[in-house]
Amino acid sequence: MQRVLPIFVIVSFDGSDFEAFLTSTANNARRISKATSHRRSDSSPGKVGCDCIVHHAPIVQPFSSLPPSHLLTSPPSEPITVLTLSNLTDNPGATHKSRRIGRGIGSSKGKTSGRGHKGQKSRAGRGVHPTFEGGQTKFYKRLPKVGRMKNAKFKLELIPLNIGRVQDYVTMGRLKPERGDGVLTMRDFVKAGMFPASSVKSGVKLLGGGREQLKDRLLIEVPWASSSAIEAVEKKGGYVTTVHHNRLAVRAALKPEKFPLKPESMVEEEEGKTANADVEDLYLLPKRASPPPKYMQYYTDYSKRGYLNPKVQLERKKLGLKEIH
Repeated sequence: MQRVLPIFVIVSFDGSDFEAFLTSTANNARRISKATSHRRSDSSPGKVGCDCIVHHAPIVQPFSSLPPSHLLTSPPSEPITVLTLSNLTDNPGATHKSRRIGRGIGSSKGKTSGRGHKGQKSRAGRGVHPTFEGGQTKFYKRLPKVGRMKNAKFKLELIPLNIGRVQDYVTMGRLKPERGDGVLTMRDFVKAGMFPASSVKSGVKLLGGGREQLKDRLLIEVPWASSSAIEAVEKKGGYVTTVHHNRLAVRAALKPEKFPLKPESMVEEEEGKTANADVEDLYLLPKRASPPPKYMQYYTDYSKRGYLNPKVQLERKKLGLKEIH
């Protein structure tokens, strides 16, 4: 009996490819086992009869027709890790352990700790300022003062107040003069609730907004006033005076009760009664400061109705207004 053995080509497979190869091989073997086997017998003289079973080998592709090995193998799968607080770390190289200094010569930064011997740079405080230029005038001091650097200390924080709003509060009866001469001041505006006292930093500026609503005769003293507001008030027979107020003068004008009371002998009596004296006459208020040179021209200008102008002082005296000290 002669047997024809199948020839198998061993090829490396991974994963699903290997399972498919095993399945196909099993199917071929099952087909071969069911193949018909025939018995050849030859009774002719001179020949010897023989029985043989022929098994057909499965068809396998030759080596030359197989794809490259790197295409048959699947890429290695990366391990899946879940990020938790136990394995939360910085990326490699993200952090660097600093070198400790002053821990002996083995640390390469021992003894003087890398500062060298003596000198200003080895002391505590670590040397000179970055802008130091060896004693000569520093660069930022050689530059001229411009803009905000030069005028910051003269900046005024004024509250805008339209003359139309003043007329509205007078009409409602909320704005009434506290002084005996009938002059409206910043203290009257605060008491009427037009703005809080804490918001008054450098004073109030009277503007001409709503001047067409003005109908009453008003006497007003404010630090600043526009030309349109002055014209509108004087058109109705009133008068506007601009008076300089520094921070201390603003505090004295808004809250005179913060200062000590005057002795009774110093209070100016009107008609023999101290009750007729103004509130500012009952306290020891500081002397009014003169305006700085930057604003001196404003308070001496008659068109601005500055209180230092002689013509303004004469007109105020004719109107019976209180003298500004």
